Amino acid sequence: MTSDTPRSEAVREAGLAAVPAAIADLGALVRIPSIAFPGFDRGEVERSAEAVKGLLDGLDLFDRVEIKTATVAETGEEGMPAVLASRAARNGRPTILLYAHHDVQPVGDEELWETPPFEPTIRDGRIYGRGAADDKAGIMAHVGALRAITEVLGSEFDLGVNIFFEGEEEAGSASFAQFLSDNADALRADVIVVADSGNWDATTPALTVSLRGNVRFTLDIETLDHASHSGMFGGAVPDAMLATVRLLNSLWDEEGAVAVAGLRHRDAETPAYTEETLRDEAGLPAEVSPIGRDSILSRIWNKPSITVTGIDAPSVRNASNTLSPKTTVVISSRIAPGQEAREAFEAIEAHLREHAPFGAKLTFRDVDFGDPFLVDTTGWAVAQARTALASGYGVDPVDIGVGGSIPFIADLVREFPAAQILVTGVEDPHARAHSPNESLHIETFRNALVSEALLLESLDATVL
Repeated sequence: MTSDTPRSEAVREAGLAAVPAAIADLGALVRIPSIAFPGFDRGEVERSAEAVKGLLDGLDLFDRVEIKTATVAETGEEGMPAVLASRAARNGRPTILLYAHHDVQPVGDEELWETPPFEPTIRDGRIYGRGAADDKAGIMAHVGALRAITEVLGSEFDLGVNIFFEGEEEAGSASFAQFLSDNADALRADVIVVADSGNWDATTPALTVSLRGNVRFTLDIETLDHASHSGMFGGAVPDAMLATVRLLNSLWDEEGAVAVAGLRHRDAETPAYTEETLRDEAGLPAEVSPIGRDSILSRIWNKPSITVTGIDAPSVRNASNTLSPKTTVVISSRIAPGQEAREAFEAIEAHLREHAPFGAKLTFRDVDFGDPFLVDTTGWAVAQARTALASGYGVDPVDIGVGGSIPFIADLVREFPAAQILVTGVEDPHARAHSPNESLHIETFRNALVSEALLLESLDATVL
């Protein structure tokens, strides 16, 4: 860690002073149920975009601030509203693109929430609510850092700043690639900060240097032309549930590791991480064993996983003595860095077709791909980010992989191949993003905001 200059110390103090207002504005954003999934009110996503635009207008920094959409190429439908802002660099300074998303996951079973999901609640040093961490806190870290840097530097702030606050990340970023293409000139940057990841723990910052990709698809398994009486034909006729159970079981070996030929893994060292830590962070009870082989983090960061995330079959309530003709499942697979998502899907599809029991008919549909990502850690912006994180948190950052996926980063790399991409975050391992009782650790947020303000100050002092 390096000592602060008088200018950076002033930025640090301004960043700390900006935290209370940023928390208050975060609470206002959390109150808007901006769920971009089909079947939810698009108007709430539009209301969220307007609120975010208002925050950027209040900075009095940008040449323009707009709410824009793009067309989804596959369907011709209008995508969800994103907030776009830009201001040109001056005096040879670089340009930074700040990304976050203002849409959120559905809340799931509201009975599992200790407080209402869209009523931000502060307790035990955390603010609870859907989107409090993922990713409206990312928006407020950006906004708070900009408030701090402009307060200190004012008209002397020469860094170019572009903003892209997306409105459909949780729903799959269907219009993302088209949006980038439509607005490439307004978004082009030397450095891109994606504030949608996490940290090593609540007090130790992290720079995400690898992300698994993802493949998601719906699979229909059919064995009968119509439902039949289980007493009259059971024991001679395979029902769809029997075929489904047998088929899905083939995806893993006895230790729970993925058993699909053609799915690759990445050989890379991982930091020490104990089973006790895994149990604490994941909520794994003592009587349930972990799955897989080798170090725990290698399983999460560098190996594939397959999860059945949904199933349509007769419910317990509606169960009858019937042989079901058809079962539908949703399968989500995480792909190791270094393998293309489409190649991985082809391996999974081939495995399922080969292992389909009793001649069951398989139909694959709604296939979605997201490629993995590996950061080039040799760039000058990476070094500046590490210095800013160390100064902002008071602890040296850790390079981490993430088992989750941010598929649109592949689009950023394709559209802006010369840009250095920094994947940061405001979450700690107990944030429970996507789950009931999602929350943001306020101290972590404070340190993240200050760190980003220090990064902006450092970049503003850089002449290309």
